[in-house]
Formats: sequence, structure tokens, C-alpha cells
Amino acid sequence: MDVLVYQAKRHDKEAFGKLIRIHTASMYKVAKAILKNDEDVADAIQETILACWEKINTLKKNNYFKTWLIRILINNCNALYRQRSRMVLDEIVSETAEQEKQYAAIEWQEFLRCLDEKYRIVTVLYYVEGFKIREIAEILELNENTVSTRLAKARTLMEQQYNQ
Repeated sequence: MDVLVYQAKRHDKEAFGKLIRIHTASMYKVAKAILKNDEDVADAIQETILACWEKINTLKKNNYFKTWLIRILINNCNALYRQRSRMVLDEIVSETAEQEKQYAAIEWQEFLRCLDEKYRIVTVLYYVEGFKIREIAEILELNENTVSTRLAKARTLMEQQYNQ
């Protein structure tokens, strides 16, 4: 991974493309948790890729590429969210056999939807993306205790939602 980042810093388009392909799924999950709308998610990811390409030389530690990328993505998502000033509802899932398979994912999305953005972001980064509390604190530029508190509050809110 460090080799790809090193090559990308030297403006190797193929290396940068590989890095983006590696992290596309993670970028999608994070952006979808914030924006909800596939078109907005695509716009945010596209803006993030462009910004990362233009600013790759500002990355100080190569092994923090994913953290750096996700931070830029979150900033772009928040900017797009503020521009739209409203949330767009999720696409309606058709009633097919696929719906049965996706029930857990839909339920998870419903739980996430009940959370304020500050709780939703840390929840997705921790449980979906597998970042550690320290890494989330770096990405969001928060204190580690704040991240832990938000995770605990998110769990409580989701439990209350579940019990209703």
C-alpha cells in the first residue's frame, strides 16, 4: 500500500487509480451514511477523488492514506449536505426475494437514520468501516473521549429505537 501511495505522490495515474479502487467501497459506505442519495454520493466521491489527486503531495504519512481520503470525503459530503439543505429519502426497495436478503441492511439503515449526523458518522466509521476510536478522532478532528461518548450515545439511541 505504501508503495502505491509513494507512486501516486509521483503522479503515477495507475497507482492512484489502484488506490481509489481499493477504497471505493469504503468511500461509498461513508458517503451513503451522510448523504443517503446515490447521485449525491457519486458527486461527493468524484469531488474527493479529484481533490485527493490534486493534493496528494500534502499527505504527510503514506500509511494514513485511507484516513486522509475519508476525512476529505466527509468534508465534501458535509458541504454537499449543507448545499442541498435537506435529506433525500432512500430509494424504495422493490418487493422481491432480494428484499429478504437485504432486510438486515435496511433495518441497519433505519437505525442509522434515527441518529443525528454526529452519532451516525462515528457509528459508520467504527462498526462498518472498522476504524479504531483513535483513527476516528483523527479523521473528525475530535478528542478520543468525545468519539467514545458519541458511540455510547449512538448505542443507547439505537437500543431505544429497537425497543419501540
